[in-house]
Amino acid sequence: MTRQPIVRAFFDELTNTVSYLVADPATKKAAVIDPVLDFDPNDGTVDTHSVEAILHAANEAEYSIEWVLETHAHADHLSGAPFGKARTGARIGIGEHIKDVQRIFRPVFNATDLATDGSDFDHLFRDGERFVIGTLAAEVLYTPGHTPADISYRIEDAVFVGDTLFMPDYGTARADFPGGDAHQLYRSIKRLQALPPETRLFMCHDYKAPGRDQYAWETTVSEQCEKNIHVKKGVTEDEFVAMRSKRDATLSAPRLLLPSIQVNIRAGKFPPKENNGVRYLLIPVRPKGGAEAYV
Repeated sequence: MTRQPIVRAFFDELTNTVSYLVADPATKKAAVIDPVLDFDPNDGTVDTHSVEAILHAANEAEYSIEWVLETHAHADHLSGAPFGKARTGARIGIGEHIKDVQRIFRPVFNATDLATDGSDFDHLFRDGERFVIGTLAAEVLYTPGHTPADISYRIEDAVFVGDTLFMPDYGTARADFPGGDAHQLYRSIKRLQALPPETRLFMCHDYKAPGRDQYAWETTVSEQCEKNIHVKKGVTEDEFVAMRSKRDATLSAPRLLLPSIQVNIRAGKFPPKENNGVRYLLIPVRPKGGAEAYV
């Protein structure tokens, strides 16, 4: 009987995010990784069709979802974890260093309701921690750099790397968010590249590199070592950090950065309702140049 997990990907083109349904074929126990909650910043509407597509697929296959796993507090989409938990009873897990991210962003949004001990989540994973999905063996790899809290989930021969790596022809994730560190990112990537060459790696995002017509999100350790345009063999840490820092300085903020962070550091929950019964997401105002006199 094979112990290779069944992996089904769900791509949200609006946020270029890949969510995964990972199942044990022997027991039909399953986990959902990095689910997307649909959010329209133009009118503040929220929908659940992306998460429901995953749950529908799980129901059709008669899978029992035990975990909703987050690789980190995403800055480009809102998490659908609470909806998945409400529908399935699954536990929401994330890396224990989410506490660092909560401490960083609590004052940014004056989030006085937010605990900074990670207690909004059901489980905080430690580096090297092992757990099971049915009969599948899973291990947590701490892979910081993109944020201080990133982890990767190694489930048998498959590793879900979050935003640490992109497809080889696109490179690597940015490291300029608060708490990010390009040196750490390089070392995290090297940890992943030290895994067996045939290990399957699953990305959390894809943006179609120049010259590629199709989205893609699965590669291998061997391909990343040989072909990744940012970290293939021979690229030193100093060279990577110089490249990453220069590139990051040209990048604009993700479209959903502010709403995503506020929701995702709360394990996918929105801020408390105001006295009118409505929930609000904040936009901190940062004046630049001559605007400082007016704000």
